[in-house]
Amino acid sequence: MTIVNSIETPWIRTHTCGELKGESAGQEVVLAGWVSKRRDHGGLIFIDLRDRYGITQLVFDPAISGDTTSKEDAETIRSEFVISVRGTVRRRPDEMVNPKISTGEIEISVTELNILSAAKTPPFVIDDNTDAGEALRLKYRYLDLRRGSIQRNLIVRHQTYQSIRQYLSGLNFLEIETPILFKSTPEGARDYLVPSRVNQGSFYALVQSPQIMKQLLMVGGFDRYFQVARCFRDEDLRADRQPEFSQIDIEMSFTNREFIYQIMEGLVVNLFRDTKSMDISASFPRMTYQQAMDEYGVDKPDTRFELKIKDASSVFKQTGFQAFRSVLDQGGYVRGLHLPLSMQGDETFSRKDLDDLSKMAQQNGARGLAWVKVETSKEGPLAAFNSPIAKFLSDAEREQLVREWRLQPGDLLLLVADTNYDTVCGSLGALRSHLGRKLNLIDESLFNFLWVTDFPLLQYDAEAKRFAACHHPFTSPIPADEKKLLAGEDLASLKAAAYDLVLNGYEVAGGSIRIFRQEVQQAMFKAMGFSEKEVQDKFGFFVEALQYGTPPHGGIAFGVDRMVMLLVGTDAIREVMAFPKTQKATCLMSDCPSPVTPEQLAELHVALLKREKPASADAGKAP
Repeated sequence: MTIVNSIETPWIRTHTCGELKGESAGQEVVLAGWVSKRRDHGGLIFIDLRDRYGITQLVFDPAISGDTTSKEDAETIRSEFVISVRGTVRRRPDEMVNPKISTGEIEISVTELNILSAAKTPPFVIDDNTDAGEALRLKYRYLDLRRGSIQRNLIVRHQTYQSIRQYLSGLNFLEIETPILFKSTPEGARDYLVPSRVNQGSFYALVQSPQIMKQLLMVGGFDRYFQVARCFRDEDLRADRQPEFSQIDIEMSFTNREFIYQIMEGLVVNLFRDTKSMDISASFPRMTYQQAMDEYGVDKPDTRFELKIKDASSVFKQTGFQAFRSVLDQGGYVRGLHLPLSMQGDETFSRKDLDDLSKMAQQNGARGLAWVKVETSKEGPLAAFNSPIAKFLSDAEREQLVREWRLQPGDLLLLVADTNYDTVCGSLGALRSHLGRKLNLIDESLFNFLWVTDFPLLQYDAEAKRFAACHHPFTSPIPADEKKLLAGEDLASLKAAAYDLVLNGYEVAGGSIRIFRQEVQQAMFKAMGFSEKEVQDKFGFFVEALQYGTPPHGGIAFGVDRMVMLLVGTDAIREVMAFPKTQKATCLMSDCPSPVTPEQLAELHVALLKREKPASADAGKAP
């Protein structure tokens, strides 16, 4: 963007480094930015000047400017110096045009130079293809932010916010901020606690989500709400999780699941059009939670490839293979993955490869992994099984497997048995994802959206000996299950009016229809084993609010960081956040968390306890 009168003010740029084209030849301009590269060609010095908009080549040529001072100054410049230049735009010779950059047709013949800020040699090369490790880049994050890839990611993040704000505002949603410092309430993860200086012995919690507040906004009559909400959860981290994160929080009154699906699909279609210039289908397929677990082993399936889990329990119900028989006799499951030869490509699946798959299954909870390679039998029509368990299988079992699973020579069968359904699903789901990547079964150009619906409402916590909410305590059961919840019957079978939006194996949004009637909310608390005192202490203000006329309402929250991560094509959430933390929740740049002074602790009425060292095994023994 040109600043009209800036040419009269020295060193205020008239253009950015990604703006000038061939038609700008002959203009006098002022540019400013960082030195990306400097090349000395004897009589000429070339500098690539960089800002967040692009790169422009500068030429220092005394023969043209008639001034040797600028060239002498240019010889002192190094990478990452901040400079400002005045000069004339000129076309490059045809053979010197650089089609890789937007300004590749032109260069600036410099007539004046101002070194605004010198720079130390950076600890790594500021380039998209830097080989610097992530720890070093996070320590010097302010330098890492200069790299084009990070800047492009954050630009997409900005575009995401603007697209969503525009779309929702156009549908009469109001952007309303809710508190970050709030009451500690159980929401599934550990709270970050903040001691109060003026209320000695009391604490705030950094909100895990604005869940209660947005429901209270519905009680307050704001029938369509959203905000870009900062959320905080003290939980174990991974590549797509951070202790502080952003979500687009959305709630609406007088709605149902179908209407929410429709509004959110429109939001996503609009977002992809604005950020990727891509048209996607506005009708996303749906799948129940049970189907997702049965066929994919996870509640956020990647549907870009067809490999599915199948049940083999009926085949082995009378088997002589004791590992399977004992599991099935206890009401357990035998399930597996059938990998046809056509899916295997050049992979031969050596014994070491199969052992590695077995270790992966065990790391995900399975006791082990049974594998079967199907071969052509030399003795007759019956398929030959190359497998450690082949000797335990009857001809009838092999025939049934071949018939029901449509096995062909060269196919590979992977089987897991366990009394716990979630363990079987989790281990096979992890194997499925691994094989999808290993065998290049995934079409990376696809964006497959999917609604996963009808989650369990409650899950039994064996350690606490009571039920806990699978989503949160304010999730409504599906209408067909409301009577059972009110009666306290068959709690493990109740389905929630909850839904997740899944994209390519990642949950990008989740929400539910909320409980809006007091008697249903009380039944939910009772099902979770909360005493009246616990309800009053934790949720008293909310329960009271339900007594003053609450509309039916529901909502959803999009994980901004994860959505942007998928939009830009990275698998690390830290690459789309300006100042992320490590997997140990530390900031390498600022060295936080860090100790505070005794005076600060005293003001907060907080004392630190010294952790006792564990007693040595040899303590008390005579030397």
